[in-house]
Amino acid sequence: MAAQESAAELSFMPMQMADLDEVLAIESVSHIHPWSKGNFTDSLNAGHWAYCIRPQADQSNAVEGTFLDPSVLWAYCILFPAVDELHLLNITVSPKLRQLGLGSRMMAAIEGVALQQKMPRIILEVRPTNSSAVALYQKLGYEQIGIRKNYYPASEQTGNREDAIVMAKSIKLQE
Repeated sequence: MAAQESAAELSFMPMQMADLDEVLAIESVSHIHPWSKGNFTDSLNAGHWAYCIRPQADQSNAVEGTFLDPSVLWAYCILFPAVDELHLLNITVSPKLRQLGLGSRMMAAIEGVALQQKMPRIILEVRPTNSSAVALYQKLGYEQIGIRKNYYPASEQTGNREDAIVMAKSIKLQE
């Protein structure tokens, strides 16, 4: 099964408070309005499923022949398990490692988690201006189910806000 293969390829380690400096370094250069240390701390304290993705020892040379230290953070995600759905709150890949398929592999692993936990749906919000993320989610079978008006801060100077596209994907649970 592809989700299990992807999960085996990536090393999903539970995010710890000690990881937050590395997480924040990636977050701060990846988002228009990055999560704060408090946002991540609150998620960890609330029991959200938070994972750091690092290369496994046998993957340290896997990206374009470059040596990658297995202790270096590649990506992370925060998931909020609800009664009948898994809400993807944050997924971020290090800018140096984008366009190499990590996002797709992470999403496959997240879908595997939803299947394993018998959650029939994954839901997420994405900025309409984040065209690469929107395209990835659509390619993976996520469909727009709504709009959240003025969801994202767009400019601290003007106070403008940006809508969010709400997307979801049904996970076919095995009987």
